[in-house]
Amino acid sequence: MDKKTVRDIDLKGKKVFVRCDFNVPMDENQNITDNNRIVAALPTIKYLLENNCKIVLASHLGRPKGEFKKEFSLEPVAKELSKLLGVDVIMAKDVIGEDAKKKASELKEGEILLLENVRFHKEETENDPEFSKELASMAEIFVNDAFGTAHRAHSSTTGIASYLPAVSGFLIEKELKFLGNAVNNPERPFVAILGGAKVSDKIGVIDSLIEKVDTLIIGGGMAYTFFKAMGYEVGNSICEMDKLELAKDLMKKAKEKGVKLMLPVDTKIGKEFKADTESKVVKYNEIPEGWEGFDIGEESIKEFKEELENAKTVIWNGPLGLFEFEQFAKGTNEIAEKLANIDATTIIGGGDSAAAVKKAGLQDKITHVSTGGGASLEFLEGKKLPGIEALMDK
Repeated sequence: MDKKTVRDIDLKGKKVFVRCDFNVPMDENQNITDNNRIVAALPTIKYLLENNCKIVLASHLGRPKGEFKKEFSLEPVAKELSKLLGVDVIMAKDVIGEDAKKKASELKEGEILLLENVRFHKEETENDPEFSKELASMAEIFVNDAFGTAHRAHSSTTGIASYLPAVSGFLIEKELKFLGNAVNNPERPFVAILGGAKVSDKIGVIDSLIEKVDTLIIGGGMAYTFFKAMGYEVGNSICEMDKLELAKDLMKKAKEKGVKLMLPVDTKIGKEFKADTESKVVKYNEIPEGWEGFDIGEESIKEFKEELENAKTVIWNGPLGLFEFEQFAKGTNEIAEKLANIDATTIIGGGDSAAAVKKAGLQDKITHVSTGGGASLEFLEGKKLPGIEALMDK
């Protein structure tokens, strides 16, 4: 992934269009509840400020489906950025309209303009060439630093690169370094932990990682599809009946490749899907009718932790239980705790596992927490990401 970065191009005094990922969660009053993604963009923006650039920032927020909706405005992001940078970030009222164009043309060195939500135009997600050209007309250089959308071919992530010299920012550089090294040149033992609800979301990743890892740990909702494939009853647990053959094939493939495939040996089950439901721990093959598996049990936690003890590279994607409910969060939390305390390169692949690590206050003890759930999954699968492919090669 030898792509040019902001370091490899002369930026001094230039007008630079930066695609960031400011898709942050907000409450009903539009207060930002987690500013992680904004903080992740700061190193690139500060570097551009040091080089006296005129900076035009762009991002999407939520899914406004091509029309202006006040609750998806990036105004709160402009305020948060101004606070974090100590610089007034100018807010445009539109994306490629009169206001944005005028403010972009008047930018002085060291000034920052944030465009409105690019997804207020349906042309953005259609990667419309005319819309891409309009975005490009506001700058001389394109910097992509939105790893979270790198797996999408949209106007502001790939289309614009047809009209401007395109390089990556520091965040994308960091993502590619950690994920790339883990996949192509891991220090061993290399362990992957995959959780989440469905096998179908992770087929490609499981398939690709079986070629590379020493141990594959499977937890979360998808473990029950494997149990069912082994011929055991899973009660009301989440289970993809159309993926049983696939689960069998994956177990067989792991065996052929000499990969240790670990499934939970016990599971914490509940009567119904609610926080205070009655619960108990049973062996993986003894889930009674009418009960549902919501977390890995104590024995599984112990076995998984022992396996991680000597690991040198660990990738984790997807929670191991229903961590939103306190009584079913133990598996996910204890594994996060373990990863924070081993001498290894630890990588969390975005999404829910990143949220779980943050909730446990452990993100600073993990080597790398990816900002892109979908993008990191596709990268681990070995797919080419359009937002990266569009950048210039070194």
